[in-house]
Amino acid sequence: MLETALRSFTTFFATIGPLEAAVIFATLTPKMAFAERQSIAIRATLIASAILAFFTLLGGPILNQLGVSIAALQTAGGVILLVIAIDMIFARPGGSIKLTPPEGAEAQSRDDVAVFPLATPLLAGPGAMSAGILLAANAHGEPLGLAVVMGALGSVMVLTLALLVLAQQLSRLLGVTAQRVLIRVFGILLAALAVQALFNGIGASGLIPGVKLP
Repeated sequence: MLETALRSFTTFFATIGPLEAAVIFATLTPKMAFAERQSIAIRATLIASAILAFFTLLGGPILNQLGVSIAALQTAGGVILLVIAIDMIFARPGGSIKLTPPEGAEAQSRDDVAVFPLATPLLAGPGAMSAGILLAANAHGEPLGLAVVMGALGSVMVLTLALLVLAQQLSRLLGVTAQRVLIRVFGILLAALAVQALFNGIGASGLIPGVKLP
Protein backbone atom coordinates (compact mmCIF):
# COMPACT_ATOMS: atom_id res chain seq x y z
CA MET A 1 0.00 0.00 0.00
CA LEU A 2 2.91 2.36 0.69
CA GLU A 3 4.11 1.90 -2.89
CA THR A 4 0.62 2.67 -4.19
CA ALA A 5 0.37 5.75 -1.98
CA LEU A 6 3.75 7.11 -3.11
CA ARG A 7 3.03 6.39 -6.77
CA SER A 8 -0.40 8.02 -6.54
CA PHE A 9 0.88 11.09 -4.69
CA THR A 10 3.76 11.61 -7.12
CA THR A 11 1.53 11.16 -10.17
CA PHE A 12 -1.17 13.52 -8.91
CA PHE A 13 1.38 16.11 -7.78
CA ALA A 14 3.09 16.08 -11.17
CA THR A 15 -0.10 16.19 -13.26
CA ILE A 16 -2.04 18.67 -11.11
CA GLY A 17 1.02 20.92 -10.83
CA PRO A 18 0.40 22.84 -7.57
CA LEU A 19 3.63 24.84 -7.90
CA GLU A 20 2.94 25.98 -11.44
CA ALA A 21 -0.69 26.71 -10.64
CA ALA A 22 0.38 28.83 -7.67
CA VAL A 23 2.78 30.85 -9.83
CA ILE A 24 0.13 31.45 -12.51
CA PHE A 25 -2.42 32.30 -9.83
CA ALA A 26 -0.03 34.90 -8.42
CA THR A 27 0.33 36.52 -11.85
CA LEU A 28 -3.45 36.60 -12.35
CA THR A 29 -4.25 38.18 -8.96
CA PRO A 30 -1.45 40.68 -8.21
CA LYS A 31 -3.71 43.44 -6.90
CA MET A 32 -6.27 41.37 -5.00
CA ALA A 33 -6.54 41.43 -1.23
CA PHE A 34 -5.40 38.34 0.67
CA ALA A 35 -8.97 37.47 1.73
CA GLU A 36 -10.20 37.59 -1.86
CA ARG A 37 -7.32 35.43 -3.12
CA GLN A 38 -8.01 32.97 -0.30
CA SER A 39 -11.69 32.72 -1.26
CA ILE A 40 -10.82 32.10 -4.92
CA ALA A 41 -8.22 29.47 -3.96
CA ILE A 42 -10.71 27.57 -1.79
CA ARG A 43 -13.43 27.55 -4.42
CA ALA A 44 -11.02 26.54 -7.20
CA THR A 45 -9.58 23.70 -5.13
CA LEU A 46 -13.04 22.38 -4.21
CA ILE A 47 -14.21 22.47 -7.82
CA ALA A 48 -11.05 20.79 -9.11
CA SER A 49 -11.26 18.16 -6.37
CA ALA A 50 -14.84 17.32 -7.32
CA ILE A 51 -13.91 17.00 -11.01
CA LEU A 52 -10.90 14.79 -10.32
CA ALA A 53 -12.78 12.64 -7.80
CA PHE A 54 -15.53 12.07 -10.36
CA PHE A 55 -13.09 10.92 -13.04
CA THR A 56 -11.09 8.83 -10.58
CA LEU A 57 -14.12 6.97 -9.26
CA LEU A 58 -16.32 6.79 -12.34
CA GLY A 59 -14.00 7.29 -15.31
CA GLY A 60 -12.95 3.64 -15.43
CA PRO A 61 -16.50 2.18 -15.27
CA ILE A 62 -17.65 4.62 -17.96
CA LEU A 63 -14.81 3.54 -20.26
CA ASN A 64 -15.63 -0.10 -19.54
CA GLN A 65 -19.18 0.51 -20.73
CA LEU A 66 -17.67 1.91 -23.94
CA GLY A 67 -15.67 -1.26 -24.41
CA VAL A 68 -12.28 0.20 -23.49
CA SER A 69 -10.04 -2.40 -21.83
CA ILE A 70 -7.78 -1.80 -18.85
CA ALA A 71 -4.77 -2.51 -21.08
CA ALA A 72 -5.86 0.18 -23.53
CA LEU A 73 -6.49 2.59 -20.67
CA GLN A 74 -3.05 1.96 -19.19
CA THR A 75 -1.36 2.44 -22.56
CA ALA A 76 -3.27 5.61 -23.40
CA GLY A 77 -2.75 7.03 -19.92
CA GLY A 78 0.96 6.26 -20.14
CA VAL A 79 1.25 8.14 -23.44
CA ILE A 80 -0.56 11.20 -22.09
CA LEU A 81 1.48 11.28 -18.89
CA LEU A 82 4.72 10.83 -20.85
CA VAL A 83 3.91 13.85 -23.04
CA ILE A 84 3.24 15.94 -19.93
CA ALA A 85 6.46 14.67 -18.32
CA ILE A 86 8.52 15.65 -21.38
CA ASP A 87 7.01 19.15 -21.30
CA MET A 88 7.88 19.43 -17.60
CA ILE A 89 11.46 18.18 -18.02
CA PHE A 90 12.28 20.51 -20.90
CA ALA A 91 10.18 23.40 -19.51
CA ARG A 92 8.54 24.05 -22.84
CA PRO A 93 6.76 27.44 -22.84
CA GLY A 94 3.90 26.01 -24.88
CA GLY A 95 3.71 22.77 -22.94
CA SER A 96 0.57 20.81 -22.22
CA ILE A 97 0.38 21.96 -18.59
CA LYS A 98 0.15 25.66 -19.50
CA LEU A 99 -2.59 27.84 -20.84
CA THR A 100 -2.84 28.49 -24.55
CA PRO A 101 -2.59 32.17 -25.63
CA PRO A 102 -6.39 32.48 -26.10
CA GLU A 103 -6.99 30.92 -22.67
CA GLY A 104 -4.47 33.27 -21.08
CA ALA A 105 -6.13 36.31 -22.69
CA GLU A 106 -9.57 35.20 -21.49
CA ALA A 107 -8.25 34.55 -17.98
CA GLN A 108 -6.82 38.06 -17.75
CA SER A 109 -10.19 39.57 -18.69
CA ARG A 110 -12.22 37.65 -16.11
CA ASP A 111 -13.08 39.02 -12.69
CA ASP A 112 -13.26 35.54 -11.10
CA VAL A 113 -10.56 33.06 -12.09
CA ALA A 114 -11.69 30.32 -9.69
CA VAL A 115 -13.47 28.15 -12.28
CA PHE A 116 -11.48 29.18 -15.35
CA PRO A 117 -8.58 28.90 -15.65
CA LEU A 118 -7.66 27.84 -12.10
CA ALA A 119 -9.97 24.89 -11.36
CA THR A 120 -9.87 23.76 -14.98
CA PRO A 121 -7.70 23.40 -16.96
CA LEU A 122 -4.83 24.32 -14.61
CA LEU A 123 -5.66 21.96 -11.73
CA ALA A 124 -8.16 19.50 -13.18
CA GLY A 125 -6.65 19.19 -16.63
CA PRO A 126 -6.66 16.24 -19.06
CA GLY A 127 -3.44 14.87 -17.57
CA ALA A 128 -4.75 14.84 -14.01
CA MET A 129 -8.05 13.31 -15.12
CA SER A 130 -6.21 10.58 -17.04
CA ALA A 131 -3.95 9.98 -14.05
CA GLY A 132 -6.93 9.51 -11.75
CA ILE A 133 -8.58 7.01 -14.09
CA LEU A 134 -5.30 5.13 -14.57
CA LEU A 135 -4.48 4.95 -10.85
CA ALA A 136 -8.00 3.76 -10.04
CA ALA A 137 -7.73 1.10 -12.76
CA ASN A 138 -4.45 -0.11 -11.26
CA ALA A 139 -6.28 -0.65 -7.95
CA HIS A 140 -8.31 -3.39 -9.74
CA GLY A 141 -11.48 -2.56 -7.84
CA GLU A 142 -9.96 -3.21 -4.40
CA PRO A 143 -11.60 -0.86 -1.86
CA LEU A 144 -8.36 -0.35 0.08
CA GLY A 145 -6.35 0.42 -3.05
CA LEU A 146 -8.99 2.87 -4.27
CA ALA A 147 -9.08 4.50 -0.84
CA VAL A 148 -5.31 4.98 -0.98
CA VAL A 149 -5.61 6.63 -4.40
CA MET A 150 -8.35 8.95 -3.17
CA GLY A 151 -6.32 9.73 -0.06
CA ALA A 152 -3.35 10.69 -2.24
CA LEU A 153 -5.61 12.92 -4.34
CA GLY A 154 -6.97 14.57 -1.19
CA SER A 155 -3.50 15.20 0.24
CA VAL A 156 -2.29 16.74 -3.03
CA MET A 157 -5.34 19.01 -3.18
CA VAL A 158 -4.80 20.12 0.43
CA LEU A 159 -1.20 20.95 -0.43
CA THR A 160 -2.41 22.72 -3.57
CA LEU A 161 -4.77 24.87 -1.52
CA ALA A 162 -1.96 25.85 0.84
CA LEU A 163 0.31 26.80 -2.06
CA LEU A 164 -2.44 28.83 -3.74
CA VAL A 165 -3.19 30.74 -0.55
CA LEU A 166 0.51 31.53 -0.19
CA ALA A 167 1.04 32.03 -3.94
CA GLN A 168 2.40 35.59 -3.75
CA GLN A 169 4.88 34.77 -0.98
CA LEU A 170 5.87 31.49 -2.65
CA SER A 171 6.58 33.17 -5.97
CA ARG A 172 8.88 35.70 -4.31
CA LEU A 173 10.58 33.11 -2.10
CA LEU A 174 11.42 30.43 -4.64
CA GLY A 175 12.13 32.46 -7.72
CA VAL A 176 11.92 31.17 -11.28
CA THR A 177 14.99 28.93 -11.14
CA ALA A 178 13.95 26.94 -8.07
CA GLN A 179 10.44 26.50 -9.45
CA ARG A 180 11.79 25.10 -12.71
CA VAL A 181 14.14 22.73 -10.89
CA LEU A 182 11.30 21.29 -8.81
CA ILE A 183 9.06 20.94 -11.86
CA ARG A 184 11.83 19.09 -13.74
CA VAL A 185 12.42 16.71 -10.82
CA PHE A 186 8.75 15.72 -10.73
CA GLY A 187 8.76 15.54 -14.51
CA ILE A 188 11.46 12.85 -14.39
CA LEU A 189 9.50 10.88 -11.79
CA LEU A 190 6.34 11.20 -13.85
CA ALA A 191 8.17 10.01 -16.99
CA ALA A 192 9.24 6.83 -15.20
CA LEU A 193 5.67 6.21 -14.00
CA ALA A 194 4.33 6.86 -17.50
CA VAL A 195 6.72 4.38 -19.11
CA GLN A 196 5.81 1.77 -16.49
CA ALA A 197 2.12 2.32 -17.33
CA LEU A 198 2.98 1.76 -20.99
CA PHE A 199 4.81 -1.46 -20.15
CA ASN A 200 1.88 -2.65 -18.05
CA GLY A 201 -0.63 -1.84 -20.79
CA ILE A 202 1.36 -3.57 -23.53
CA GLY A 203 2.01 -6.57 -21.29
CA ALA A 204 -1.65 -6.93 -20.38
CA SER A 205 -2.85 -6.53 -23.96
CA GLY A 206 -1.37 -9.82 -25.16
CA LEU A 207 -0.31 -8.18 -28.41
CA ILE A 208 3.32 -9.26 -27.93
CA PRO A 209 3.63 -13.00 -27.20
CA GLY A 210 5.69 -13.82 -24.15
CA VAL A 211 5.36 -10.32 -22.62
CA LYS A 212 3.44 -10.45 -19.37
CA LEU A 213 2.91 -8.24 -16.38
CA PRO A 214 5.44 -8.73 -13.56
